[in-house]
Order: sequence, then structure tokens, then C-alpha cells
Amino acid sequence: MTGTIISGSLVRLWREDSGQGLVEYVLILALIAFAAVAGMSNLASSINSAFSKVGTYLGKYIS
Repeated sequence: MTGTIISGSLVRLWREDSGQGLVEYVLILALIAFAAVAGMSNLASSINSAFSKVGTYLGKYIS
């Protein structure tokens, strides 16, 4: 009895693919978010370095 219910549910899930597109979009969005988070540390260190260089140049001309 339980095996019939489970197999019937699995067959129904296999045939219904209406949520497949949504899952694919969510996976793509998660991949983009992961790449953005991974790239933020490099971007932050580059921006910090640029501001440090600007501060050094300004410090030479101000004092």
C-alpha cells in the first residue's frame, strides 16, 4: 500500500515539470550571487589600495 503511494507520487513528480524553470532560475541566481560575493574581497582590497595611494599623494602635497 505504502509502496504504491510512493511510486505513484514519484511518477506524478516525474511527469510534472512546471516548477523546473523556477528551479533553474534560482540556481543561476545563486551562482551569480556566489560569484559576486567571492569577487567582493578582491574589489574591496583594490579600492582600499587606490584610496591609500591617493591619500599618500595628497599627503605629500598638503604638508
